[in-house]
This record gives sequence, structure tokens and C-alpha cells, in this order.
Amino acid sequence: MPAAVVVLAAGTGSRVGADTNKVLLPLGDAPVLAWSVRAALALDDVRRVLVVVRDGEQEAVAAALAPHLGDGEVGLVEGGATRHASEWAALEALAPEIDAGGIDVVAIHDGARPLAGAGLFEATLAAAREHGGAIPVVRLPGLLALDGHALPAELDGVQTPQAFRAGALLAAYTAAASDGFEGTDTAACWSRYAGLPVAAVPSSAANLKVTFPEDLALALRLA
Repeated sequence: MPAAVVVLAAGTGSRVGADTNKVLLPLGDAPVLAWSVRAALALDDVRRVLVVVRDGEQEAVAAALAPHLGDGEVGLVEGGATRHASEWAALEALAPEIDAGGIDVVAIHDGARPLAGAGLFEATLAAAREHGGAIPVVRLPGLLALDGHALPAELDGVQTPQAFRAGALLAAYTAAASDGFEGTDTAACWSRYAGLPVAAVPSSAANLKVTFPEDLALALRLA
């Protein structure tokens, strides 16, 4: 069955030192955001790609993506004041197709992670179909606690795209809206309400998040 991919792009450029949304900054031949969108559009089983944007940036985002879409189509959804609110806005937009059985899994991805690549999207969607939910993880060696003690070597960092069975994900966010709950990421809401397992999908540090100015230069070298 077809999947949907939601790309979150409603952030800012404050920490990266830009006066515009960081996902609109250039990265090689395309804006940061376009890399994730192109990867999602390249997947054979993806039926819908939605980009969640800040109100007032619809035209800028559409113009930035247009040269990089080819024959693909992307929908724009106005985001909310928080990450959770933006995710909920996207799921509400997808709800008719999810309820009709037209979408079986949904992946939610940070637009500021341009190097996830089609392969990681495919692996995460496949794991979500099998287990219920799936998140990319990467080992974080050499971490220290605030008191200076070494933390366990088995700690993993969580990335995106995070993928989940569509019906259960929509139900989880509907329940969260009723309760007034907001999670720090998609998996937090899923874990609280869905009652289904989340599989870990191996990833790498190359799937970095553009947060600071040096991240753009590093991403360009890795691209």
C-alpha cells in the first residue's frame, strides 16, 4: 500500500545565523529542504509528500522547491507553534486518506536533515509496516554526564525519518489533542498512546541536522 511522507519545515534560521528559514539556505545544487523532498519523491510506494511550513512562507517554499520536483507533486500545510502541532496539522490533512485506507504508513522527517537519503526512508517505512513504528538510531560513544562521569556506551541518538502505521498514528494524535499532550517528537506521542512497538533502524552520523553554520559546510562535504 502507498505511504505518505511529511517533511517539517516550519522552523527558523536563528541558530544557523541566517535571516531566513534555514531549510531554504542553499546546499550544493538545491535548498536544504529540497534534498529531503527529492528523496521522498524517489520512493515508488510514496503516494503523498506534504511539507509543513510557517504561515507566510508558503510562496517562498513553493518557489524554492519548484525547480527540483520534476514530475512530482508536493502539498503544503501550515504548521503550528510547536513541532507536535505541526505534525498534528499534517496528520489532519492526511486523515481522509488514512481513514479510507489509502495510506498505510506515514513517515515524519525534519527538513533540516537533508542527507537521510531514499535508502533510510525505505528501511524505516518497511520496519514500520512490520513492527508498527520505526526510528533511525545512531550510536553515541564517548558521552559524559553533567557530573563528568562516562555514560553507557550503548546509548543511541534518535533521528528522523520516523515512520508509523498510519491509522494508529492518527488515533494517537487524536487522543493527544483531546488530552492536551504534546510530545518532543513523533515517537513520544506514539509510545504514549499507540501501544505498539518501535523498531530501531540503523543510521549514521551523516544524517546530520543543520543547526549551526558549520553544519552546512559539513553537509556539503558529505553530500
